[in-house]
Amino acid sequence: MGGRLKITLLLTPALLVLGVLFTGGLYAALVQSLGYLPAIGMTGMSFDAYREVLGREDFLDALLLTVYVAGVSTALATVLAVLAALALRRGPGRVSSVVFQVPITVPHLVAAVGIALVISQTGLGARLAAALGLIGEPAEFPALLYDKYSVGVILTYVWKETPFIALVVLAGLRGVAAELEDVAKTLGANAWQRFWYVIFPVIAPGIVASSLIVFAFTFGAFEVPYLLGEDYPTMLPVMAYEEYRSIELSDRPVAMAINVLIALITAAFAAAYLRFARNLGRG
Repeated sequence: MGGRLKITLLLTPALLVLGVLFTGGLYAALVQSLGYLPAIGMTGMSFDAYREVLGREDFLDALLLTVYVAGVSTALATVLAVLAALALRRGPGRVSSVVFQVPITVPHLVAAVGIALVISQTGLGARLAAALGLIGEPAEFPALLYDKYSVGVILTYVWKETPFIALVVLAGLRGVAAELEDVAKTLGANAWQRFWYVIFPVIAPGIVASSLIVFAFTFGAFEVPYLLGEDYPTMLPVMAYEEYRSIELSDRPVAMAINVLIALITAAFAAAYLRFARNLGRG
């Protein structure tokens, strides 16, 4: 009991700061989305910004694209993370930690630039394919940037977020799961049975928590799609950023309305995902 109290007291200042900043930012966004900007004479409140946003055709296109990019990125990163953790769990802990931790330290903007240098039609990948005779010239390399499938954006997120999920999964694999697997193997369980009935139930909570964090982040981040995504349709965070940087301050409620909708949609997806994971665990 004393240990828990000590941990709570140590975490309270950080949690308080984060709570105030998060709550304050969300409150400011909500108020401004309702049209309350006294600095420019807007003192009335209404849902005009929300009606304008929800009535725009590009909002639906941006929403579908955002769900697609966040969902595909999270799914691919989760699958690759589990496979990588399973492959490296028996290796030296220092080696696997370095493999997973290095990409985490790279900023997303730097990762986006690196991906662009590799997969662009003038990048290293195109030149290597041409040198190997796979294509006639670099210009024949598939257009993976600024395309309607957002391949470059997805690849950047997968490269960045796979190590994060893998570290969480690896921690579970090197704990109780390793001992339980050895017992199951002694009792005659095959590889699939050991994974599904022994390993997966242990690492499932970590997979759910980490993949949910990745989905929420990719759903609300704007820098990678802003740099590597196409102009239309664009993702919701980029749309909000474009509205926010408008020279007309009267456009600010629209930008804030999009941000509030991003938060609400992310929360709805998170609740649905957690309920699905809970039902899957019971099954």
